[in-house]
Amino acid sequence: MTAHNLFNYTKLGANVNKSMISNTTTCLRTIELFAGVGGFRIGLERASSGEKQFDIVWSNQWEPSTKKQHASEVYTARFGFENHSNADIAVEVQNNNIPEHDVLVGGFPCQDYSVASSLKNAHGIVGKKGVLWWEIHKIVVQKSPKYLILENVDRLLKSPASQRGRDFAIILSSLNTLGYAVEWRVIDASEYGMPQRRKRVFIVAYRKGTKPYKSLLKSNIIDVFNKDAILTKTFPVNQIMDDTIITRQLSNDLVDITNNFNKETPKKNAFWESGYMIDSIYYTTRVTANYDGEKQTLGDILIDEKDVPKEFYIDNEELEKWQYQKGAKSFERTNKTTGHTYTYSEGKMSFPDGLDRASRTIITGEGGASASRFKHVVHVNGKYRRLIPIELERLNMFPDNHTAGVIDTKRAFLMGNALVIGIVERIGKRFLEEL
Repeated sequence: MTAHNLFNYTKLGANVNKSMISNTTTCLRTIELFAGVGGFRIGLERASSGEKQFDIVWSNQWEPSTKKQHASEVYTARFGFENHSNADIAVEVQNNNIPEHDVLVGGFPCQDYSVASSLKNAHGIVGKKGVLWWEIHKIVVQKSPKYLILENVDRLLKSPASQRGRDFAIILSSLNTLGYAVEWRVIDASEYGMPQRRKRVFIVAYRKGTKPYKSLLKSNIIDVFNKDAILTKTFPVNQIMDDTIITRQLSNDLVDITNNFNKETPKKNAFWESGYMIDSIYYTTRVTANYDGEKQTLGDILIDEKDVPKEFYIDNEELEKWQYQKGAKSFERTNKTTGHTYTYSEGKMSFPDGLDRASRTIITGEGGASASRFKHVVHVNGKYRRLIPIELERLNMFPDNHTAGVIDTKRAFLMGNALVIGIVERIGKRFLEEL
Protein backbone atom coordinates (compact mmCIF):
# COMPACT_ATOMS: atom_id res chain seq x y z
CA MET A 1 0.00 0.00 0.00
CA THR A 2 1.35 3.44 -0.83
CA ALA A 3 1.33 6.35 1.57
CA HIS A 4 -0.99 8.17 -0.83
CA ASN A 5 -3.60 5.42 -0.65
CA LEU A 6 -3.29 5.12 3.11
CA PHE A 7 -3.83 8.79 3.81
CA ASN A 8 -6.00 10.19 1.03
CA TYR A 9 -8.59 11.48 3.47
CA THR A 10 -11.67 13.64 3.06
CA LYS A 11 -12.11 16.14 5.86
CA LEU A 12 -15.68 16.45 7.07
CA GLY A 13 -16.20 19.91 8.52
CA ALA A 14 -19.06 20.97 10.74
CA ASN A 15 -21.17 22.36 7.91
CA VAL A 16 -20.74 19.29 5.72
CA ASN A 17 -21.63 17.00 8.59
CA LYS A 18 -24.85 18.88 9.41
CA SER A 19 -26.04 18.74 5.82
CA MET A 20 -25.53 14.98 5.83
CA ILE A 21 -27.45 14.57 9.06
CA SER A 22 -30.66 16.13 7.79
CA ASN A 23 -31.78 12.88 6.14
CA THR A 24 -30.42 10.37 8.65
CA THR A 25 -32.29 7.82 10.72
CA THR A 26 -29.77 7.67 13.59
CA CYS A 27 -28.06 10.78 14.92
CA LEU A 28 -26.02 10.74 18.12
CA ARG A 29 -25.55 14.27 19.45
CA THR A 30 -21.97 14.39 20.68
CA ILE A 31 -19.82 16.79 22.70
CA GLU A 32 -16.02 16.66 22.53
CA LEU A 33 -14.13 17.70 25.67
CA PHE A 34 -10.36 18.35 25.89
CA ALA A 35 -10.67 18.31 22.12
CA GLY A 36 -7.07 19.09 21.19
CA VAL A 37 -6.97 19.37 17.40
CA GLY A 38 -10.05 17.21 16.93
CA GLY A 39 -8.87 13.61 16.91
CA PHE A 40 -12.09 12.24 18.41
CA ARG A 41 -14.17 14.34 16.02
CA ILE A 42 -12.36 13.12 12.92
CA GLY A 43 -12.59 9.50 14.04
CA LEU A 44 -16.31 9.74 14.73
CA GLU A 45 -16.99 11.57 11.47
CA ARG A 46 -15.14 8.86 9.57
CA ALA A 47 -17.23 6.26 11.40
CA SER A 48 -20.45 8.00 10.34
CA SER A 49 -22.40 6.90 7.30
CA GLY A 50 -25.40 8.23 5.42
CA GLU A 51 -27.92 6.70 7.80
CA LYS A 52 -25.94 6.69 11.04
CA GLN A 53 -24.13 9.78 12.30
CA PHE A 54 -22.24 11.30 15.18
CA ASP A 55 -23.12 15.01 15.20
CA ILE A 56 -20.62 17.15 17.15
CA VAL A 57 -22.94 19.69 18.74
CA TRP A 58 -20.34 21.30 21.06
CA SER A 59 -16.61 21.16 21.73
CA ASN A 60 -14.19 22.59 24.26
CA GLN A 61 -10.43 23.04 24.14
CA TRP A 62 -8.37 25.07 26.58
CA GLU A 63 -4.64 24.88 27.26
CA PRO A 64 -3.95 26.48 30.66
CA SER A 65 -0.16 26.59 30.37
CA THR A 66 0.07 28.92 27.38
CA LYS A 67 -1.42 32.22 26.23
CA LYS A 68 -1.40 31.13 22.59
CA GLN A 69 -4.15 28.56 22.08
CA HIS A 70 -2.60 26.61 19.22
CA ALA A 71 -4.79 23.51 19.47
CA SER A 72 -8.00 25.50 19.53
CA GLU A 73 -6.80 27.58 16.58
CA VAL A 74 -6.20 24.44 14.54
CA TYR A 75 -9.57 23.04 15.61
CA THR A 76 -11.53 26.10 14.53
CA ALA A 77 -9.53 26.41 11.30
CA ARG A 78 -10.66 22.91 10.35
CA PHE A 79 -14.19 22.79 11.80
CA GLY A 80 -15.30 26.39 12.28
CA PHE A 81 -16.10 28.47 15.34
CA GLU A 82 -19.75 27.44 15.67
CA ASN A 83 -20.47 25.64 18.95
CA HIS A 84 -16.77 25.61 19.92
CA SER A 85 -15.58 26.88 23.30
CA ASN A 86 -12.01 28.04 23.91
CA ALA A 87 -12.42 28.68 27.63
CA ASP A 88 -11.32 27.02 30.87
CA ILE A 89 -13.99 24.39 31.47
CA ALA A 90 -13.24 24.36 35.19
CA VAL A 91 -13.68 28.13 35.62
CA GLU A 92 -15.47 29.85 32.75
CA VAL A 93 -17.88 27.28 31.26
CA GLN A 94 -21.33 26.97 32.78
CA ASN A 95 -22.94 23.55 32.39
CA ASN A 96 -26.25 25.10 31.41
CA ASN A 97 -24.49 26.46 28.31
CA ILE A 98 -23.52 22.95 27.22
CA PRO A 99 -26.19 21.49 24.92
CA GLU A 100 -28.04 18.26 25.56
CA HIS A 101 -26.21 15.32 24.07
CA ASP A 102 -26.23 11.55 23.71
CA VAL A 103 -22.46 10.95 23.74
CA LEU A 104 -19.63 12.62 25.67
CA VAL A 105 -16.11 11.98 24.37
CA GLY A 106 -12.68 13.23 25.35
CA GLY A 107 -9.10 12.50 26.30
CA PHE A 108 -8.89 13.89 29.83
CA PRO A 109 -5.61 14.47 31.69
CA CYS A 110 -4.20 11.82 34.03
CA GLN A 111 -3.99 13.39 37.48
CA ASP A 112 -4.73 12.71 41.14
CA TYR A 113 -8.47 12.01 41.41
CA SER A 114 -8.64 11.70 45.19
CA VAL A 115 -11.54 13.15 47.14
CA ALA A 116 -12.17 14.37 50.65
CA SER A 117 -15.17 14.94 52.89
CA SER A 118 -16.68 18.36 52.41
CA LEU A 119 -16.13 20.71 55.32
CA LYS A 120 -19.59 22.15 54.81
CA ASN A 121 -21.39 18.87 54.42
CA ALA A 122 -20.19 15.75 56.19
CA HIS A 123 -22.13 13.61 53.73
CA GLY A 124 -20.69 15.25 50.63
CA ILE A 125 -17.39 14.91 48.84
CA VAL A 126 -15.17 17.32 46.98
CA GLY A 127 -12.76 16.42 44.21
CA LYS A 128 -9.13 17.47 44.34
CA LYS A 129 -8.97 21.07 43.16
CA GLY A 130 -8.27 21.56 39.48
CA VAL A 131 -8.72 17.92 38.47
CA LEU A 132 -10.58 17.75 35.20
CA TRP A 133 -12.22 14.37 35.75
CA TRP A 134 -14.64 16.15 38.10
CA GLU A 135 -15.59 18.53 35.30
CA ILE A 136 -16.68 15.51 33.26
CA HIS A 137 -18.47 14.19 36.33
CA LYS A 138 -20.42 17.45 36.79
CA ILE A 139 -21.56 17.38 33.16
CA VAL A 140 -22.65 13.75 33.46
CA VAL A 141 -24.60 14.54 36.65
CA GLN A 142 -26.48 17.37 34.95
CA LYS A 143 -26.82 16.12 31.35
CA SER A 144 -26.90 12.33 31.85
CA PRO A 145 -25.65 11.34 28.39
CA LYS A 146 -26.36 7.81 27.25
CA TYR A 147 -22.74 7.03 26.42
CA LEU A 148 -19.20 8.11 27.25
CA ILE A 149 -16.08 7.35 25.21
CA LEU A 150 -12.91 8.45 27.01
CA GLU A 151 -9.17 8.06 26.47
CA ASN A 152 -6.22 8.29 28.82
CA VAL A 153 -2.66 7.07 29.31
CA ASP A 154 -2.49 3.44 30.40
CA ARG A 155 -0.83 4.31 33.71
CA LEU A 156 -4.24 5.57 34.87
CA LEU A 157 -4.98 1.95 35.81
CA LYS A 158 -1.97 1.92 38.16
CA SER A 159 -2.02 5.39 39.71
CA PRO A 160 -1.00 6.50 42.22
CA ALA A 161 2.13 4.38 42.68
CA SER A 162 1.58 4.27 46.44
CA GLN A 163 -1.95 2.85 46.09
CA ARG A 164 -2.22 1.24 42.66
CA GLY A 165 -5.59 1.53 40.99
CA ARG A 166 -7.14 3.99 43.45
CA ASP A 167 -7.70 6.75 40.88
CA PHE A 168 -9.38 4.42 38.40
CA ALA A 169 -11.48 2.92 41.20
CA ILE A 170 -12.76 6.41 41.98
CA ILE A 171 -13.75 6.93 38.34
CA LEU A 172 -15.51 3.55 38.17
CA SER A 173 -17.32 4.06 41.46
CA SER A 174 -18.47 7.58 40.59
CA LEU A 175 -19.88 6.35 37.27
CA ASN A 176 -21.54 3.39 38.97
CA THR A 177 -23.28 5.75 41.38
CA LEU A 178 -24.59 7.73 38.40
CA GLY A 179 -26.08 4.58 36.86
CA TYR A 180 -23.47 3.58 34.28
CA ALA A 181 -21.79 0.34 33.34
CA VAL A 182 -18.20 0.68 32.15
CA GLU A 183 -15.84 -1.21 29.84
CA TRP A 184 -12.15 -0.46 29.57
CA ARG A 185 -9.30 -1.70 27.46
CA VAL A 186 -5.63 -0.81 27.01
CA ILE A 187 -5.08 -0.78 23.24
CA ASP A 188 -1.77 -0.58 21.42
CA ALA A 189 -2.69 0.85 18.01
CA SER A 190 0.12 -1.04 16.26
CA GLU A 191 -1.30 -4.41 17.39
CA TYR A 192 -4.34 -3.74 15.21
CA GLY A 193 -2.51 -2.69 12.07
CA MET A 194 -1.99 1.03 12.70
CA PRO A 195 1.37 2.71 12.05
CA GLN A 196 2.33 3.75 15.61
CA ARG A 197 3.07 1.84 18.81
CA ARG A 198 0.86 3.99 21.00
CA LYS A 199 -0.71 2.36 24.05
CA ARG A 200 -3.72 4.06 25.64
CA VAL A 201 -6.65 3.04 27.81
CA PHE A 202 -10.08 3.53 26.25
CA ILE A 203 -13.10 3.71 28.53
CA VAL A 204 -16.67 3.36 27.32
CA ALA A 205 -19.67 3.79 29.60
CA TYR A 206 -23.34 3.03 29.05
CA ARG A 207 -26.23 4.50 30.99
CA LYS A 208 -28.62 2.08 32.65
CA GLY A 209 -31.42 1.08 30.27
CA THR A 210 -29.37 1.38 27.06
CA LYS A 211 -28.85 -1.62 24.80
CA PRO A 212 -25.12 -2.10 25.68
CA TYR A 213 -25.94 -1.89 29.41
CA LYS A 214 -28.59 -4.59 29.08
CA SER A 215 -26.19 -6.72 27.04
CA LEU A 216 -23.52 -6.59 29.76
CA LEU A 217 -26.12 -7.39 32.39
CA LYS A 218 -27.37 -10.56 30.72
CA SER A 219 -24.04 -11.92 29.37
CA ASN A 220 -21.95 -14.29 31.44
CA ILE A 221 -18.55 -13.02 32.49
CA ILE A 222 -16.34 -15.09 30.21
CA ASP A 223 -18.46 -14.26 27.15
CA VAL A 224 -18.15 -10.52 27.87
CA PHE A 225 -14.38 -10.77 27.67
CA ASN A 226 -14.18 -13.17 24.74
CA LYS A 227 -16.91 -11.89 22.43
CA ASP A 228 -19.73 -9.73 23.82
CA ALA A 229 -18.08 -6.51 25.01
CA ILE A 230 -18.15 -3.69 22.47
CA LEU A 231 -14.39 -3.19 22.84
CA THR A 232 -13.79 -6.92 22.28
CA LYS A 233 -15.98 -6.91 19.17
CA THR A 234 -13.99 -3.93 17.93
CA PHE A 235 -10.54 -5.19 18.90
CA PRO A 236 -10.62 -9.03 19.14
CA VAL A 237 -8.47 -10.82 21.71
CA ASN A 238 -7.14 -14.33 22.11
CA GLN A 239 -9.46 -16.48 24.19
CA ILE A 240 -9.17 -16.10 27.93
CA MET A 241 -10.15 -18.60 30.62
CA ASP A 242 -12.33 -18.18 33.71
CA ASP A 243 -9.49 -18.65 36.16
CA THR A 244 -7.67 -15.55 34.88
CA ILE A 245 -10.46 -13.14 35.80
CA ILE A 246 -10.29 -11.08 39.00
CA THR A 247 -13.65 -10.11 40.52
CA ARG A 248 -13.97 -7.39 43.15
CA GLN A 249 -16.71 -5.35 44.82
CA LEU A 250 -16.29 -1.57 44.61
CA SER A 251 -17.22 0.68 47.48
CA ASN A 252 -19.69 3.47 46.72
CA ASP A 253 -17.94 5.68 49.27
CA LEU A 254 -15.36 7.72 47.34
CA VAL A 255 -13.67 8.97 50.49
CA ASP A 256 -13.26 5.37 51.64
CA ILE A 257 -11.72 4.48 48.26
CA THR A 258 -9.35 7.44 48.52
CA ASN A 259 -8.20 6.40 51.96
CA ASN A 260 -8.24 2.62 51.76
CA PHE A 261 -8.34 1.20 48.22
CA ASN A 262 -5.55 -1.36 47.71
CA LYS A 263 -3.80 -0.24 50.89
CA GLU A 264 -2.92 -3.81 51.89
CA THR A 265 -1.15 -4.62 48.61
CA PRO A 266 -0.33 -1.17 47.20
CA LYS A 267 2.20 -2.44 44.64
CA LYS A 268 -0.14 -5.11 43.27
CA ASN A 269 -2.28 -4.29 40.25
CA ALA A 270 -5.98 -4.01 41.03
CA PHE A 271 -6.88 -3.52 37.36
CA TRP A 272 -5.52 -5.30 34.30
CA GLU A 273 -5.65 -4.05 30.73
CA SER A 274 -9.18 -5.32 30.07
CA GLY A 275 -12.25 -5.19 32.25
CA TYR A 276 -15.79 -4.08 32.90
CA MET A 277 -17.89 -2.88 35.83
CA ILE A 278 -21.62 -3.13 36.44
CA ASP A 279 -23.68 -2.82 39.63
CA SER A 280 -20.63 -2.05 41.82
CA ILE A 281 -18.73 -5.19 40.78
CA TYR A 282 -15.76 -5.09 38.46
CA TYR A 283 -14.12 -7.89 36.49
CA THR A 284 -10.64 -7.61 35.03
CA THR A 285 -8.09 -9.79 33.25
CA ARG A 286 -5.06 -9.72 31.01
CA VAL A 287 -5.64 -10.03 27.27
CA THR A 288 -3.56 -10.26 24.09
CA ALA A 289 -4.52 -8.93 20.67
CA ASN A 290 -5.90 -11.29 18.03
CA TYR A 291 -5.26 -9.60 14.69
CA ASP A 292 -3.99 -11.02 11.41
CA GLY A 293 -4.87 -8.21 9.03
CA GLU A 294 -2.69 -5.78 7.13
CA LYS A 295 -0.19 -3.81 9.18
CA GLN A 296 1.07 -0.33 8.36
CA THR A 297 4.69 0.57 9.00
CA LEU A 298 6.74 3.70 9.50
CA GLY A 299 8.03 3.28 5.97
CA ASP A 300 4.47 3.37 4.60
CA ILE A 301 3.82 6.90 5.80
CA LEU A 302 6.99 8.66 4.61
CA ILE A 303 6.61 11.35 1.95
CA ASP A 304 8.74 11.51 -1.18
CA GLU A 305 12.27 12.63 -0.26
CA LYS A 306 12.19 15.42 -2.85
CA ASP A 307 9.47 17.07 -0.78
CA VAL A 308 11.37 17.00 2.53
CA PRO A 309 12.62 20.48 3.57
CA LYS A 310 16.40 20.57 3.92
CA GLU A 311 16.28 21.63 7.58
CA PHE A 312 15.02 18.18 8.53
CA TYR A 313 18.21 16.46 7.34
CA ILE A 314 21.03 15.77 9.81
CA ASP A 315 24.60 16.57 8.74
CA ASN A 316 27.61 14.50 9.77
CA GLU A 317 28.61 16.81 12.62
CA GLU A 318 25.15 16.70 14.16
CA LEU A 319 24.87 12.98 13.53
CA GLU A 320 27.47 12.28 16.23
CA LYS A 321 25.26 14.05 18.78
CA TRP A 322 22.28 11.93 17.76
CA GLN A 323 24.30 8.73 17.99
CA TYR A 324 25.40 9.68 21.49
CA GLN A 325 21.85 10.43 22.60
CA LYS A 326 20.57 7.14 21.21
CA GLY A 327 23.44 5.07 22.64
CA ALA A 328 23.89 3.34 26.00
CA LYS A 329 25.43 5.50 28.74
CA SER A 330 25.61 6.00 32.47
CA PHE A 331 26.61 8.90 34.66
CA GLU A 332 26.37 10.10 38.23
CA ARG A 333 23.49 12.25 39.47
CA THR A 334 22.88 13.89 42.81
CA ASN A 335 19.49 14.29 44.44
CA LYS A 336 19.18 18.02 45.15
CA THR A 337 17.03 17.42 48.21
CA THR A 338 18.93 14.61 49.95
CA GLY A 339 22.40 15.04 48.48
CA HIS A 340 22.45 11.34 47.67
CA THR A 341 24.62 10.44 44.66
CA TYR A 342 23.58 7.60 42.36
CA THR A 343 24.35 6.18 38.93
CA TYR A 344 21.81 6.88 36.19
CA SER A 345 21.86 4.54 33.21
CA GLU A 346 20.21 4.50 29.79
CA GLY A 347 20.11 1.55 27.42
CA LYS A 348 20.81 1.67 23.70
CA MET A 349 17.94 2.63 21.41
CA SER A 350 17.42 1.60 17.81
CA PHE A 351 19.06 4.09 15.49
CA PRO A 352 17.80 4.89 12.97
CA ASP A 353 14.16 3.92 13.45
CA GLY A 354 13.14 0.81 11.52
CA LEU A 355 11.00 1.42 8.46
CA ASP A 356 9.61 -2.13 8.36
CA ARG A 357 7.48 -1.89 11.48
CA ALA A 358 5.19 0.53 13.31
CA SER A 359 6.90 3.60 14.73
CA ARG A 360 7.66 4.32 18.34
CA THR A 361 5.25 6.55 20.26
CA ILE A 362 5.30 10.22 19.30
CA ILE A 363 6.09 12.44 22.30
CA THR A 364 5.32 16.12 22.79
CA GLY A 365 9.05 16.95 22.50
CA GLU A 366 9.29 15.49 18.99
CA GLY A 367 9.84 18.84 17.28
CA GLY A 368 13.01 20.86 16.88
CA ALA A 369 16.40 20.16 15.34
CA SER A 370 18.36 19.45 18.54
CA ALA A 371 19.55 15.88 19.08
CA SER A 372 17.30 13.84 21.33
CA ARG A 373 17.03 10.31 22.59
CA PHE A 374 13.29 10.12 21.94
CA LYS A 375 12.77 11.86 18.60
CA HIS A 376 12.38 9.76 15.46
CA VAL A 377 15.17 9.58 12.89
CA VAL A 378 14.90 7.72 9.59
CA HIS A 379 17.60 6.72 7.10
CA VAL A 380 16.45 7.08 3.49
CA ASN A 381 18.59 7.18 0.33
CA GLY A 382 21.75 7.28 2.42
CA LYS A 383 20.64 10.33 4.44
CA TYR A 384 19.47 10.71 8.05
CA ARG A 385 16.58 13.00 8.85
CA ARG A 386 13.84 13.80 11.32
CA LEU A 387 10.17 13.25 10.59
CA ILE A 388 8.29 16.22 9.15
CA PRO A 389 4.90 17.34 10.54
CA ILE A 390 2.86 15.60 7.81
CA GLU A 391 4.52 12.29 8.69
CA LEU A 392 3.75 12.76 12.38
CA GLU A 393 0.14 13.48 11.43
CA ARG A 394 0.05 10.28 9.39
CA LEU A 395 1.34 8.23 12.32
CA ASN A 396 -1.75 9.39 14.23
CA MET A 397 -3.87 8.88 11.07
CA PHE A 398 -4.79 12.57 10.69
CA PRO A 399 -5.31 14.16 7.29
CA ASP A 400 -2.17 15.63 5.75
CA ASN A 401 -1.47 19.18 6.95
CA HIS A 402 -4.25 19.07 9.54
CA THR A 403 -2.06 21.13 11.88
CA ALA A 404 -0.74 23.51 9.21
CA GLY A 405 -0.78 27.13 10.26
CA VAL A 406 1.33 26.84 13.42
CA ILE A 407 5.11 26.43 13.67
CA ASP A 408 6.65 23.01 13.10
CA THR A 409 7.72 22.45 16.72
CA LYS A 410 4.19 23.18 17.90
CA ARG A 411 2.74 20.88 15.22
CA ALA A 412 4.92 18.10 16.61
CA PHE A 413 3.79 18.95 20.15
CA LEU A 414 0.14 18.74 19.09
CA MET A 415 0.69 15.29 17.58
CA GLY A 416 2.47 14.16 20.73
CA ASN A 417 -0.71 15.05 22.62
CA ALA A 418 -3.07 13.48 20.09
CA LEU A 419 -4.54 10.00 19.79
CA VAL A 420 -4.48 7.48 16.95
CA ILE A 421 -7.67 8.27 15.06
CA GLY A 422 -8.09 4.76 13.70
CA ILE A 423 -8.98 3.46 17.16
CA VAL A 424 -11.75 6.03 17.61
CA GLU A 425 -13.05 5.37 14.11
CA ARG A 426 -13.36 1.65 14.78
CA ILE A 427 -15.05 2.19 18.14
CA GLY A 428 -17.43 4.68 16.53
CA LYS A 429 -18.38 2.25 13.75
CA ARG A 430 -19.05 -0.49 16.29
CA PHE A 431 -21.21 1.87 18.35
CA LEU A 432 -23.34 2.75 15.35
CA GLU A 433 -23.70 -0.91 14.38
CA GLU A 434 -24.69 -1.95 17.90
CA LEU A 435 -27.20 0.87 18.40
